[in-house]
Amino acid sequence: MTSLTPTFALFLLVTSLLGGALNAVAGGGSFLTLPALIYVGVSPIEANATSAVALWPGSMASAWAYRHELAGTRHWWPVLVLVSVVGGLAGAMLLIRTSDDGFLRLLPWLMLTASLTFSFGGPLSAWSTPRPVGDLARDGPGQPPSAWTVLLQLVIAVYGGYFGGGMGIMMLATLALAGMTDIHAMNGLKALLAVAINGIAVVEFARTGAVAWMPALVMVLGTSVGGYGGAALARRMHGDHVRWMVIAIAWAMTVYFFARSM
Repeated sequence: MTSLTPTFALFLLVTSLLGGALNAVAGGGSFLTLPALIYVGVSPIEANATSAVALWPGSMASAWAYRHELAGTRHWWPVLVLVSVVGGLAGAMLLIRTSDDGFLRLLPWLMLTASLTFSFGGPLSAWSTPRPVGDLARDGPGQPPSAWTVLLQLVIAVYGGYFGGGMGIMMLATLALAGMTDIHAMNGLKALLAVAINGIAVVEFARTGAVAWMPALVMVLGTSVGGYGGAALARRMHGDHVRWMVIAIAWAMTVYFFARSM
């Protein structure tokens, strides 16, 4: 890659700070970190792996910031974390053995699906769920996740280990369709699952030598600060405002990637 000059290092630091904050609020931080790494000269596969390394501490910071909201999801997160680890490892192994090109062509359609699901997740969950699910952050013990929720999370985890762009929005969409209504609890659970997916992927990327470590170390600082700060900011905002922000970011990403693929 091109040498990491002070200008490039500052560029990566600022980009990763914004990416960490975006991940905390809505996901999609890799849409900033991955192009930034490619811009400074990191190859696409290494950039993908390095982006995962850079965003992982930010996800941990976000999950910690949301630790109180996670208390109400205790019947959900152990199962979802387990399938996230399995899927994340499978996706990381697939990335090491293939190129990004084919998957990148699918990205606009995946983003469209995620945007539609999150935008209309409330009405869809009311129509598709025979019993009231309620707000998992407030309803006490609650129920374990359904089989289709677990299956969708497994698919998202494979995607996250392989590429990861928009993974957070896809998880929010799945949780909305499953019946969760508290955006802060959803963001907390999303951050925890991202820790599991990116964590196992990082282990695989490091084991196979796919990480550009100098840019990664610079970006870890930015994503950690941005992740914690973004989560703290989101928790102080009204839930409906955060939800509309997520929807706006999701549709902006969808339009961008369709335009980029033309």
